[in-house]
Amino acid sequence: MCARTSLNEKRILTFSALLASGFAGGGLVLGLLVGSLVIVFDGVYSLVSLLLTLLSLAASRYIQRPSKSLFPFGKAILEPVVIAIKGLVILLVVSYSLYSAIIAMFNGGREVDASIATLFGVVNVIGCGYAWWYIANKSKRFSSGLIAAEATQWKMDTLLSVAVTLGFISAWLVSVSPFAEYAVYADPMMMILMSFYFIKVPFDMLREALRELLMMSPSDEICHAVDKEVSALEQQVSQKLNVVGVAKVGRELRVRLDVHSKGNQVEVAEVERTRRILKDKLSKLSLDLNLTMNIAS
Repeated sequence: MCARTSLNEKRILTFSALLASGFAGGGLVLGLLVGSLVIVFDGVYSLVSLLLTLLSLAASRYIQRPSKSLFPFGKAILEPVVIAIKGLVILLVVSYSLYSAIIAMFNGGREVDASIATLFGVVNVIGCGYAWWYIANKSKRFSSGLIAAEATQWKMDTLLSVAVTLGFISAWLVSVSPFAEYAVYADPMMMILMSFYFIKVPFDMLREALRELLMMSPSDEICHAVDKEVSALEQQVSQKLNVVGVAKVGRELRVRLDVHSKGNQVEVAEVERTRRILKDKLSKLSLDLNLTMNIAS
């Protein structure tokens, strides 16, 4: 990763951490004051987001430091490790919140001041929506799994805030209707409905991170790009190239090729030329290429 991208990654993660700290404090305090399970979950989620963002920031800084003795093959593996931790922690938070909401439903619901909760929800929607938009745009410009995971976190927080706001508006409408006695079930019911959606997002984060840690095949887009460029490269060089394996680990693209000479021997200069051309062609993927070329008999 270039120095400019690394610097921007740190700035974005720092911005995210500062914003998450504000939402975490506000959500926890207000949620406890008005007795809302959903707002407390929003505050807890923001607090977890803050801690996970600090973890991402620490990992980003550590990855840039040279440490050949501890990581002789580079630190790219640390990125999916951090993302896997984030996915697992968020999954646990959502699962516990779902459990609490189900218990609340069986215990007669929870009464909440819908007016204050709705105002809090509107402020959260604006703040989280801005953070999601800002970080998602930066993620498109800078190839970083940590920034992409951060954008996913804020996307979840924004959708959570929208659901909370709409839910409390609905709860207020129910409270002034002939069905006012059922308004106490609005808060836990919102939490249950949101949990079923939110469980999928961290699960996907965890699954993709584990795929990278296990060195499984990356997306079809990446595999197709590698196959296409290697096939085109064969027309420019005097060797036959076979793609043996492709894996994405963090911001690193690992490609292994078998090189078969079309003549009696393989020229070292020609191998280096092949390496240089392929690295240039695959630069459009915005990943650091780790290319292994084996001379096959």
